[in-house]
Amino acid sequence: MVTETVVHVIDDDDAMRESLAFLLDTAGLPARTYDSAAEFLEQAQSLTEGCIVTDVRMPEMSGLELVQRLKERGVTLPVIVITGHGDVPLAVQAMKAGVIDFLEKPFSDDALLGAIQSALKAPAPTAGGGTETRDTEETRRFEALVAALSPREEEVFMGVVAGKANKVIALELGISPRTVEVYRANVMTKTGAANLSELVRMALLAGVRVD
Repeated sequence: MVTETVVHVIDDDDAMRESLAFLLDTAGLPARTYDSAAEFLEQAQSLTEGCIVTDVRMPEMSGLELVQRLKERGVTLPVIVITGHGDVPLAVQAMKAGVIDFLEKPFSDDALLGAIQSALKAPAPTAGGGTETRDTEETRRFEALVAALSPREEEVFMGVVAGKANKVIALELGISPRTVEVYRANVMTKTGAANLSELVRMALLAGVRVD
């Protein structure tokens, strides 16, 4: 068993791996890098501490496929997914698979380091998956936040977490895309969600159907 707290970085892009390794070293966080999910899986079962940062789109095995393989093997290290092709449906898929956070490239150094620090402090998820295991107190809080939205804000919220683009939501609601942006900003402010992944996680915890 490997018990050292290490950030495991998985990305097929050499430049990205080196950049992340340098950032983590500068921040005083031990890191190991892997150029494929398969390489990481070879030793994943012996790991009990740390967290995983993985790209989504990689040849042979994607980051989300890796998450499923880890779950099957009982590996409970928290996973942060990064992607250059992020969209809401992918965020939903990642969150429902048990990913603890979702960052779209380009992201700031502070955003990644903050996500990693949160992941390292997070309790290990249960066998049922990270986001589907409801913490009663947190669930009630999120339910109350969602319930506090106005009818129009709730319509926009539902459209966003369903993966619809602003212009699609606007067409369906008979309002302008700019107005959708305003309501979307209101939703983020009222719910306190800092980013897309947090909004999706909130929706899941509040029992909102997002698929």
